[in-house]
Amino acid sequence: MDILQGMESRRSCRDFAPDPVPEELLNKVLRAGTFAATGMNRQSPVMIAVTNRPLRDKLSKLNGEIMGTDRDPFYGAPVIIIVLADRRVPTYIYDGSLVMGNLMLAAHACGLAGCWIHRAKEEFNRPEGQAILRELGITGDYEGIGHCALGYAASLLKAASPRKENYIYTVK
Repeated sequence: MDILQGMESRRSCRDFAPDPVPEELLNKVLRAGTFAATGMNRQSPVMIAVTNRPLRDKLSKLNGEIMGTDRDPFYGAPVIIIVLADRRVPTYIYDGSLVMGNLMLAAHACGLAGCWIHRAKEEFNRPEGQAILRELGITGDYEGIGHCALGYAASLLKAASPRKENYIYTVK
């Protein structure tokens, strides 16, 4: 897939099939995340690929509590990639955001669907989120940037909305 075509055709998925993601495809998506641009190449983000169903469901419940809902905020996605970034690096929010973008574009290029799910900051600032990181052996001053819900779309994704007027200004 041409990268520009991929950028124009990628859409967020909010209805995932329960089918597992092949490890080979997950690894391709994760590798793409490691090549995101970062400020001064400091590589401040880390990614946690969650395929373990009990942990995935625990994260869903925690995220739903923050959102104020009982429904699954991950839309049934079988894989959740958590992106965190080191707060000590001045560009950490931008670095983590670029990783999220790479993950979603790579998923699309691999025939998978993805969606950026918010509330990772709040989730990993809570004692429960901090406990999860400790259990996984992840130490440092990390802030949650986002979750990339990943899997196969259960239904067709919507077409692109028209681009707004005055999106681009050119100064010559």
